[in-house]
Amino acid sequence: MTVEQNRDDRAAEAEQIDRTLALLWRERATPAAEPARGRRPTLTVGQIVAAAITVADADGLVATSMHRVAKELGAGTMTLYTYVPGKTELVDLMVDDVLVERGLPGPGQPRTGDWRAQIRLYSERTREAHRRHPWLREMSRVRPALGPGQLAGQEYVLSTVDGLGLAPRETVAAANSITAYVDANAALEAESIHLERSTGQSNDAWWDQRSSFWGKYFDLTAHPAMNRAWLGGGFDQGAGEQAAEAWDFGLDRLLDGIELQVKRCRGPEPGR
Repeated sequence: MTVEQNRDDRAAEAEQIDRTLALLWRERATPAAEPARGRRPTLTVGQIVAAAITVADADGLVATSMHRVAKELGAGTMTLYTYVPGKTELVDLMVDDVLVERGLPGPGQPRTGDWRAQIRLYSERTREAHRRHPWLREMSRVRPALGPGQLAGQEYVLSTVDGLGLAPRETVAAANSITAYVDANAALEAESIHLERSTGQSNDAWWDQRSSFWGKYFDLTAHPAMNRAWLGGGFDQGAGEQAAEAWDFGLDRLLDGIELQVKRCRGPEPGR
C-alpha cells in the first residue's frame, strides 16, 4: 500500500466516523432548511432504525439487511442508503436507540434510594434491554457506538459512585467494574434467551438430555468440589434460577467491595 493509498483510507475512515456520529446525535443537530423544490423525504432515520430493531428482534442481526429493512418499510433498498450509509452504521444506531430506551435519570433529574439502589436500577434496566433485544449480546463493549444512549449509561453509573469519596481513578474503576459486570451478565442472559427461542428447547431440557454424562463420564476424584456442592444441594435449582441467583450474588458482592473501599478511604469513625 502506497503512502497516498494509506492517507486516502484514513480520510475515508474519518469521513465514515463523522457520518455515523452525526446520525447518532441527529436529535441535537440544527434542523436544515427545507428545500424550496424537490421531493420531500418519505422516511426518517428514526423510522428506519425502528424497523431494523423490529427485524432484529424477530430474526436476529444476520437477517437485518438493508433489503429486509426496506421491505419492512415498503420502500426500495436504495432509498435507505440516502438516509443511512450502510448496515454498519445502521447497527450502531439500533444499539444506541435500545440503550436510550433504558430511560436512566440524567443530571438534575430525581433519583430514588441510596447509591446501591441506583446501581440496581441500572442493572435491571440494562438486563431488561437485553431481554427485549437478545441481539445486543453480539455488540462490542470495547468499541461501542458513541451515541446518547451509551453516554447516558456511563454518566449515570459514574455520577452514582462519584459522591462516595473515592479518588478519581478509583471512581472510574468502580464505575467500569459495575458496567462490565452488568453488561457481561446481561449478554449471557440474552444468549440463553436466544438459544431457547432459536432451538425451541429450554436450557433445563438441554441439560436433561445429557444426564447420562454424570454416570458415564463424571470422575468424582477429579472433581471433588463439584461433587460436594452437588451433595449439599448447590445444583438443585434449574439453569434459569441458578443464573438469576448468580447475578444477584455477584452484583451484591461487587458493591460490598466498593463500599468497603469507601470506608477505608474515609478512615475510622470518630471515637474508634
